[in-house]
Amino acid sequence: MVFIVSRAKFFLASWRAACVGSAALMLPVATLAYADTLYVGGCIGAGGAGGGSGAGAFSCVLRVGPAGDPYIRAVPQPETEADKARAAERDHRWLERCRPIVAQDRYGVPRYHYAAAGCDFGVLN
Repeated sequence: MVFIVSRAKFFLASWRAACVGSAALMLPVATLAYADTLYVGGCIGAGGAGGGSGAGAFSCVLRVGPAGDPYIRAVPQPETEADKARAAERDHRWLERCRPIVAQDRYGVPRYHYAAAGCDFGVLN
């Protein structure tokens, strides 16, 4: 939710109450803990100086998403024995064709290198 406080004196006088109210609404949601869901929220804002006629604004945000590292993708594992055998055979053929090695680049960062084109994308011809 986003609140924008205009120059109206009513809003300027009550911006702190609205911010506290918004934080109170978000607190129960932000403190929920589930193993598979992450809730992240917060509020920021500023009011007019000294309750004068200056403008003020504040914003509250809540993000709900899966817990864990967003850069790691979970790959479903094969369930049946036939699927497991096919996956093992495919992995074996990929290793034979691509022959991956890890070598440091000129900056000392370890990088994968492959013997065939397309191996970094899992291509198997």
